[in-house]
Amino acid sequence: MKKTALITGATSGIGRATAHEFAKHGVKLILCGRRQERLDTIKKALSKQTDVHTLNFDVRDKDAVFKAIGSLPEDFKHIDILINNAGNAHGLDPINEGNVDDWDAMMDINVRGLLYVSKAIIPQMTKRCSGHIINIGSSAGRELYPKGNVYCASKHAVLAITEGMRIDLNPYNIKVSAINPGLVETEFSQVRFKGDKIADSVYKGYKALQAEDVAEVIQFAISRPAHVNIADVLMFCTAQANSTIVKKEV
Repeated sequence: MKKTALITGATSGIGRATAHEFAKHGVKLILCGRRQERLDTIKKALSKQTDVHTLNFDVRDKDAVFKAIGSLPEDFKHIDILINNAGNAHGLDPINEGNVDDWDAMMDINVRGLLYVSKAIIPQMTKRCSGHIINIGSSAGRELYPKGNVYCASKHAVLAITEGMRIDLNPYNIKVSAINPGLVETEFSQVRFKGDKIADSVYKGYKALQAEDVAEVIQFAISRPAHVNIADVLMFCTAQANSTIVKKEV
């Protein structure tokens, strides 16, 4: 029987790449995002390979999360794999100059949103005593860097939640994994710097990870035998040594 995966933040970056990777392997897809037009485009492309259903909601909206997931048609109600990918970064300011709205957006999406979606899906997994949850974290969840303060805090929280999930869901035979990429060339910087010119220079001078690179690791994790759980992955591009050291060509 085909497995069904629900992916948040599926309209761009790692989420969209993961949807394409899963479709190659015949995984049924529930694609979630805020941009319905993009969801429609991706659904049209991937429906040639697998069954696809889309849900249009914002993970920050608790009621919308539960309403959307509760509305799934019968053929998509059984969720085997949850990819908590929706996340964002806003600003790169010292803590004393930080924008409170930016802080709220990062904590609401990266932490609360992940919890809301998980809460909506975990009960069916515990009932069946099966399932796999993959939370997309970041190298920023392992180490802090200057001006990363609240973003790093949100990703540290993702790692803590992941480890807590793995402990609490262990009696139910549910796999819980964290995939923590470093620099990935996606819309991430455009969002973080709000279209500022600095966003165009973030990935210059070296080859950053691509969304497809991360998607392949996620596919590897979900394809392991029942007794194997890839619990935690930290991945960098070759040019990156840690959060602050990146070898760039002049």
